[in-house]
Amino acid sequence: MPHRVLVRGGGDLASAVIQKLYRSGFEVVVSELETPKMVRRTVSFSNAIYENPYVVEEIEAVWIKSVDEIKTLLAQGKIPVMTTLESEMIDFFKPDVFVDATVSKKEVNYTKAYAQVVIGLGPNIEAGVHAHTVIETSRGHDLGRLIFSGWAKENTHIPGDIGGYTHERVLRAPCAGLMKCDKKIGDLVRAGEVIMTIAGKPVKAKLDGVLRGLIHESVKITEGLKIGDIDPRGNTHYCFTISDKGRNIAGGVLEAVLIGLKSR
Repeated sequence: MPHRVLVRGGGDLASAVIQKLYRSGFEVVVSELETPKMVRRTVSFSNAIYENPYVVEEIEAVWIKSVDEIKTLLAQGKIPVMTTLESEMIDFFKPDVFVDATVSKKEVNYTKAYAQVVIGLGPNIEAGVHAHTVIETSRGHDLGRLIFSGWAKENTHIPGDIGGYTHERVLRAPCAGLMKCDKKIGDLVRAGEVIMTIAGKPVKAKLDGVLRGLIHESVKITEGLKIGDIDPRGNTHYCFTISDKGRNIAGGVLEAVLIGLKSR
């Protein structure tokens, strides 16, 4: 019988983990918020909440509203995405592995007792206390490293350097309000071009490139919220495939899962 994995979060990094575990033979279920704020929706299984069903790299995710549908979907080789109470999902699914893949700044609300193997991605999660293993998510030499005691590196709040650009790549809301956008992920844009408006205020590209990420219009927009991402490399293929960072982190998670299942 395949081991069962519950992954909290279904954004781009979480989806890299989900894909890796799914392809390695695990049964994977996703726990997500009702209105997820991921920007790289084209490579996020949680986009099934907005475009149900949704496929990432030939793997189909389906948003369901009842735990009773989990077994049927898993038997069909699909990824169930749920927005119901996580405790209800745990009681029904009884995961062997729990992965917090949200890379969230929120206070950690679980411990190693949550499942046989508990894994967390990024800072704010203490390995040996909250989780058995923490995966380093900061770009650089240690990306994907397994941490068995202590913490991952603090979030620098500096976007990854692509083509010499960091903060310039990220589109943020100038104010709160309704978002209107005629662009879509994969569109080529030019520096100075209006990408969208928030409450009538224009949001312009700061560089030439391809629109790699775009938040869903149904999300409540607050001032400063990350709402888009421009890739200066201009390769549309990157918009629809899992990133190198995601695959690296996913490899670390798979290693941590195998170590955990073997030792406990």
